[in-house]
Amino acid sequence: MSRHLVTYHGGEMPTDPEAQQQVLQAFQTWAASVGSALLDPGAPLGQAKTISASGISEGMGGASISGYTLLEASSLDDAVRLLGTHPYASRGGSLQVSEPIELGV
Repeated sequence: MSRHLVTYHGGEMPTDPEAQQQVLQAFQTWAASVGSALLDPGAPLGQAKTISASGISEGMGGASISGYTLLEASSLDDAVRLLGTHPYASRGGSLQVSEPIELGV
């Protein structure tokens, strides 16, 4: 088993409080369905600073990442299966799941 980083791209949080509650309930239902594979439910992301050799720049979210989640799965395909019922895509966003590379450090 290894950790997989899920990043959220695009999609908008509704402004209506009732719709926001529905979004939260849909996420909680998905989170319950994946059980202990959900290591960190993550959070939406806001302001960010990018650090590089040329200095520091400011902006919203890193490279259009609007949130994250951390899953535990035995493979990338298993992580994808866990995301199969995630409600974020139905709101117009997309999810990217990344597999860690073992460096042997």
